[in-house]
Amino acid sequence: MDENVVGEGRAASTRAATSAGVPMPELAGVTHRWVDVDGLVMHVVEQGAGDPVLLLHGFPEHWWEWRGVVGPLAVDHRVVCPDLRGFGWTDAPPDGYTGDRLLADVVGLLDALGIERAHVVAHDWGALVGFRLCLEHPDRAATLLSMGVPHLWLRFDPRLLLMLRHTWFQVVIASRLTGPRALARGRQRLPRHLLQEYGSDSPVMTDADVEAYLAPLRQPARARAGSALCRDFVRRELWAVLRGAYRDRHLTTPTDALLGENDILGDPALLGGHEEHADDLVVDVLPGVSHFMVDERPDLVVDRARALFARAA
Repeated sequence: MDENVVGEGRAASTRAATSAGVPMPELAGVTHRWVDVDGLVMHVVEQGAGDPVLLLHGFPEHWWEWRGVVGPLAVDHRVVCPDLRGFGWTDAPPDGYTGDRLLADVVGLLDALGIERAHVVAHDWGALVGFRLCLEHPDRAATLLSMGVPHLWLRFDPRLLLMLRHTWFQVVIASRLTGPRALARGRQRLPRHLLQEYGSDSPVMTDADVEAYLAPLRQPARARAGSALCRDFVRRELWAVLRGAYRDRHLTTPTDALLGENDILGDPALLGGHEEHADDLVVDVLPGVSHFMVDERPDLVVDRARALFARAA
């Protein structure tokens, strides 16, 4: 066993039932392991062999977001699906929810698993980390399939500010006072609303899936982590994009950025501005799809990932 691996196999299954204080959902064919990444013990789900594919989940989800993607991609790839800092069954320390630290977690995980280069498939804030990985460590990312985040070179447009009014929940979650309570207490109405109703006319997840995401958030440390993530990374990163913080950065990684038509940023008229900043970046709005497109259409995600892998081969 690699010295960075602190649990796998049957021992990992035991830890799975207790490490986050809640049962872990079961997915046939996968292996669970816990990997020490510079003192952060990360839970990782793996399946398959071949060129590595790294899956980075969004908010307020964890590895279970990829339940319909792991198996199909694992037919001919090594699929690596971590719970990111503070989520799922990975440690939830009180700090470290900044862009630099979250990126270091991902790079450290690749190092610990002996992966030099991977295809990256990422959603929501995981996609923000994915873009930074491609910009700051381009040798580690073969491709990037981003979902729920258009790109880092959006031109300022007053209509964007109007659309951002729909992100009112970020203000609530980012607050040190209201955020942890909203995520963890009572019926968890706010995260439940995001998972069941955000950008969709009908539920895209079963009650069991929603419960799988909500259960770890009931732990105070994970609720605080979710609040810190929104406060220290997501909101700062979004405003940095709108301020033009990435105008001097160039993307060389072949990238597809997918948005759902029913997502708040799913307006094609607002999505330009990237052409001079990327060698191969395609932005595509998918009709009839919501923000949680991985849960809603895993088959579509697999198809788009495979097409991107082939384009970059």
